[in-house]
Amino acid sequence: MILVVIAASGAYFFHDYWEHRFDELIAQQARIYRIDEKLVWSLIYEETYFRSGAIGDVGEVGLMQVTPLVAREWAKVTGLSEFERQSNEDVVGLLSDPKRNIQIGCWYYERLRERYRGRPAETAMTLAAYNAGPSRVEEWTKDTDAAELTEAEFIERIGIASTRAYVSSILTRYRETAAVK
Repeated sequence: MILVVIAASGAYFFHDYWEHRFDELIAQQARIYRIDEKLVWSLIYEETYFRSGAIGDVGEVGLMQVTPLVAREWAKVTGLSEFERQSNEDVVGLLSDPKRNIQIGCWYYERLRERYRGRPAETAMTLAAYNAGPSRVEEWTKDTDAAELTEAEFIERIGIASTRAYVSSILTRYRETAAVK
């Protein structure tokens, strides 16, 4: 019986450690880019479940599954030659660093969010663009006034089932964690 209690306690504490070991980095970068840290946490949970070395099906890397193209855009925008060099010579290494990955992922999220700022479905549209690309969001809203769509109406219009599930899952987790405080 004691071994069961010890094992359960260990599993609980490991689980808590695993899910929250990047909280400080997430909070730091979320503040810089004015994104709710619980949203960034929820996005990382969905993307990789906090596996910093994760590689996606089409070459996305790290916690926030950032593409090499996005990393190179970020490096160019920073104007720092060291980041440009690293993004060209070892982009996987750059994106496998949790701090850089979260920084670049938050930068990209904010860049996408600029397109949808102030809309009722701002967060859902930004998440959909993060997952499937902004051109898909435009496609899903082309025959309506996108500035007036509610979040639920937009999610219903998402034409890729996996993206619809991705957006819904992140929003649900985000709202659950935001309610806990």
